[in-house]
Amino acid sequence: MTTTQLERPLAVLVGVQLPGVDDVEHAADLAELGRLVHTLGFDVIATVSQRRSALAAAAVLGEGKLKELAELTGGSGVVPSGAPERKNKARARRAAESGEGDDDDELGGDEIDDADEDGGGAAPDAGGREARRATVVAVDHDISPSQARNLERATGAQVLDRAGVIIEIFHRHARSREAKLEVEIARLNYVAPRLRETGGGGDRQRGGIGGKGAGESALELDRRKIRDRIAELKQELSGVQREQSTRRALRQGQRRVALVGYTNAGKSSLMRALTGSEVLVADKLFATLDTTVRALHPEVRPRILVSDTVGFIKKLPHDLVASFRSTLDEALEASLLLYVADASDPTFRDQLGVTRSVLSEIGASEVPSRLLLNKVDRVSEEEREALRLEFPEATLLSAKIPADVAALREAIIAFFEQSMVEAELLLPYAKQSLIGEIYENARVLSEEYDDAGGRLSVRVHPAALDRLRSLLAR
Repeated sequence: MTTTQLERPLAVLVGVQLPGVDDVEHAADLAELGRLVHTLGFDVIATVSQRRSALAAAAVLGEGKLKELAELTGGSGVVPSGAPERKNKARARRAAESGEGDDDDELGGDEIDDADEDGGGAAPDAGGREARRATVVAVDHDISPSQARNLERATGAQVLDRAGVIIEIFHRHARSREAKLEVEIARLNYVAPRLRETGGGGDRQRGGIGGKGAGESALELDRRKIRDRIAELKQELSGVQREQSTRRALRQGQRRVALVGYTNAGKSSLMRALTGSEVLVADKLFATLDTTVRALHPEVRPRILVSDTVGFIKKLPHDLVASFRSTLDEALEASLLLYVADASDPTFRDQLGVTRSVLSEIGASEVPSRLLLNKVDRVSEEEREALRLEFPEATLLSAKIPADVAALREAIIAFFEQSMVEAELLLPYAKQSLIGEIYENARVLSEEYDDAGGRLSVRVHPAALDRLRSLLAR
């Protein structure tokens, strides 16, 4: 395989430091965007940043920074005024006869020609090869469709805002049917307002007079198709979610722990260590999107179920927060939440705030929780001591250290033991089929039989006890 074949496409990051955002937060946001773009498959070659009171209405950046950005992409650095000029066959023929090029108007028309004449094209590198240009511009803000179009015309590159980058990552990484449906809905909601007419312009009509869709422009038709598709997806999603609700109902009364936290905080590594499951572990943002539920290993009776939820992130698109409600429901219905934070990340306090804020929105702040400061193997002893003083109730650990994982397992078991009670259950001979249900949901301390049936002394959670007694009384 040649070097060219191994090369990944290039991207440039764009960030505007707005009032109220300090240098550390701004740098952290751009670093996170860089990791998102890298997860998407691009290598970041540069960052263009600017302090402004607000995003420039036309193209996010000011004129000077826009030209600086265009030098990295091979664009003109100028947003053409007005609508793109229509192609003219006679003009194109004259241009061909005179040897002049006729660049695509969508990328800036004559302005790009001028930029190329002034050296705006790709310059050769030391080896004589043409230097590679960035083909994607990633903006660390939500921008309007018009701002995106203007940036594309000024840079000649594809433009994605932060929401677009995240949605594309979700689209590529979704595995379960539920996740794929949720992501597709969010993706279509993102795409719909960004559609624009192509070809004959906004007055182009679909269908003849009296035909299906008469009087409807191509843009209107495309948007209607998207609305219809979203309605179909939502209907299908409702069916899938009903099945998921049924499965969750079957786990009611069981002891459940949910790992929650910022993306890449180490939740999947902890999940793998606690349950012995083959959960995907990768050093990238949103490596997993689907909720995984496994039993704590080695198993205890009654079982403790552990779920690994999708990671949180700053500026998560609202549609994705809404669409991944089913994942958040795992946290809402858990008996214990384990907030996982990357102690080696200097911005983990802000990340923890994002996680708590989103969970608070769905009412999960009322669920008992514990804070886990993960990846302490990457911090110094002095930093660990400072963390202990700042977070006295937190557990410092590393998912890579077996002793730390074993201590966490014992702490989880101890949490559930506190709420368990001892009771006696009478199991009539006619209901011996329920013996498995009892052993599944309670710890049987002793078992004796007489003429009435089995008398089982158990240690059980109050909610599970009520359910077992209800089954026995039927």
